[in-house]
Amino acid sequence: MTPELPAMAPRLRDLRTRAGLTLEAAASRAGLSPAHLSRLETGGRQPSLPMLLALARIYGTTVAELLGEVPATADPVTRGGGPGAREADGWTYWPAGGPSRAMQALRVQVPYGGGQDDLVRVHPGEEWLYVLDGRLRLALGESVQLLEPGDSAHFDSLTPHRIGAAGAEGVQLLFVHTLLRSGATQLCLGGNGREAVRP
Repeated sequence: MTPELPAMAPRLRDLRTRAGLTLEAAASRAGLSPAHLSRLETGGRQPSLPMLLALARIYGTTVAELLGEVPATADPVTRGGGPGAREADGWTYWPAGGPSRAMQALRVQVPYGGGQDDLVRVHPGEEWLYVLDGRLRLALGESVQLLEPGDSAHFDSLTPHRIGAAGAEGVQLLFVHTLLRSGATQLCLGGNGREAVRP
């Protein structure tokens, strides 16, 4: 469990309450069981980055607010020595843009063979990926692309997609997605029945 979780757990509950949602209603929209969401709100489980992105959409906020990061200031520059790395479900990510923006930018380290590799995601919005190091396996619809350092992809997130490292060294990428502030955002199931909650 990461050090941020005790502070994040009550924040998740407060944001759900502020959105006027019961535990059951919020869990249903996120594709989670009420018991699972309850454990997230009490710090009993670690939320993955997919879950944080889904909950941010449902609550009409940003991942930065869920994590309790400092609100955006007039300075548009994000320094490399700024907020530290966060880990969620095996993925490590660093903020690469200001919070409370329509676009969310992250630098992400994806390990090889992570538990999220087989999740098929479908949701409104757009995504842009740029490979910094390692090789990325990107499945878009029926096609599978192998991206090398310097390669990028920009696609409509309604296209079913999967992201994973193609080599044992993992892959590091820049990841930008549009943040949709709609409580009606529908999340879809992966090919093996697992909830797809990440863009």
